[in-house]
Amino acid sequence: MSAVHIVGIGLDGPAGLTKPVLLLVEMATLLVGSESHLSYFPNHPAQRVILGEISEAIGVIRPLLSNQPALEEMQVEPPQELIVVFVSGDPLFFGLGRLLRAELPPEKLTFHPHLSWLQLAFNRIKVPWQDVRTISATGGEVQELQEALRGKADKIAVLTNRNCGPQAIARLLLSLDLPWVYEFWVCENLGGTKERVQSWLMSDRQAVSDLLARTFDELSVVVLLRRPGVSPVLDLSKLPVLGLADSTFGVESDSKESDWPKLRSTTGGAKPLPREVRLLVLLELAPSPAQVIWNVGAGTGDLAIEVARLCPSSQVYAIEKTATATVLIEENCRRLKVSNVVSINGTAPEILYRLPAPDRIFIGGTGGQLRSILGVCGSQLKTGGVLVMATETLERLNDALIWVNERSRRLPSWSYRLLQVNLSRSLPVTGQTRYLPLNPVTILTVVQGSAS
Repeated sequence: MSAVHIVGIGLDGPAGLTKPVLLLVEMATLLVGSESHLSYFPNHPAQRVILGEISEAIGVIRPLLSNQPALEEMQVEPPQELIVVFVSGDPLFFGLGRLLRAELPPEKLTFHPHLSWLQLAFNRIKVPWQDVRTISATGGEVQELQEALRGKADKIAVLTNRNCGPQAIARLLLSLDLPWVYEFWVCENLGGTKERVQSWLMSDRQAVSDLLARTFDELSVVVLLRRPGVSPVLDLSKLPVLGLADSTFGVESDSKESDWPKLRSTTGGAKPLPREVRLLVLLELAPSPAQVIWNVGAGTGDLAIEVARLCPSSQVYAIEKTATATVLIEENCRRLKVSNVVSINGTAPEILYRLPAPDRIFIGGTGGQLRSILGVCGSQLKTGGVLVMATETLERLNDALIWVNERSRRLPSWSYRLLQVNLSRSLPVTGQTRYLPLNPVTILTVVQGSAS
């Protein structure tokens, strides 16, 4: 009876195969594999098929399995075919095994795995890997890699190829402008004599420059390990006056939303406003020197810090209900050398009564208390003051519009306007560029009388 044995093999060649598998190889009547795999057995007498297109190999193997005559028609015992197909590593882990299983009768297949590239990589860097997010760039799954990076995955392993090598992955990571930091490992020729394992910390500018200047083996493994507590290094002398990058601001350790960047987390974990949205909010807020400014639901303190840097004589109050977010705001203020932001741990609207009357208000998070918060903000806002809110949901916008319309009917000096924002950022993908959309946002600006 014909049989197909799919044998995983590493860069150590026959030395990495067990004795039973080596015996199978010796008995094989047909060897299928890449030129490098077949070169490990130069004196083997079996017929050889160089594995190029998988369809060609299947075209050779399938007739050997299906075209045997029935036993009662045979005058002599039929010749047995023993086919060995060599593949790299574990055949069923991002390998050709799944394609062979789909095209050939599973009952005729036997798999003999070698160590996978994932096992080898994580054992080389001495890190447990049961919780790793695995991605193969050889199939073009760049979108999956983007989602893993934006989702703040702790461990990511990527099998690279010619079109998506370590430099392309590094550029993609840098282009996402994430406020968390990864340690970037490149593992080349795992298990071979030319094995090389190196790492770079992506918050180190010199390390990043060195990484981008290197050349790597075509089939490398990239491992990304998130470094909790490590923030991108800031050079204050090179920061812009306005429009700080998203990565400038640290994020809470429990922040694991997959749709980065967004406005504010609704399930815990503060995040900065996307820079482009933050700038539009600042334009609508129109802050001036020597004002009192409230930032309700301040998140990472990004908007409060932008206002404070722009108007150093103003006093900015950043209100957050969680202690961890409050600590984060204070840490971001220290890193950016901002001294006119007061970080307040408290729940709105109750905490708002203790603050001086504001000239400007920006509402970020509300904890489900939007109508109550708007009521207090409306009663406390100074004449000529401005209140701005950014939202991604129609329900939140509808609640705010009901409130402002009720108020403007009673107080004709109140007015509002809406700005709908749809933005996309360019992103390098396997040598090309495409757009990554940000969540659509509506900015509501409410003016109490004539804004000063």
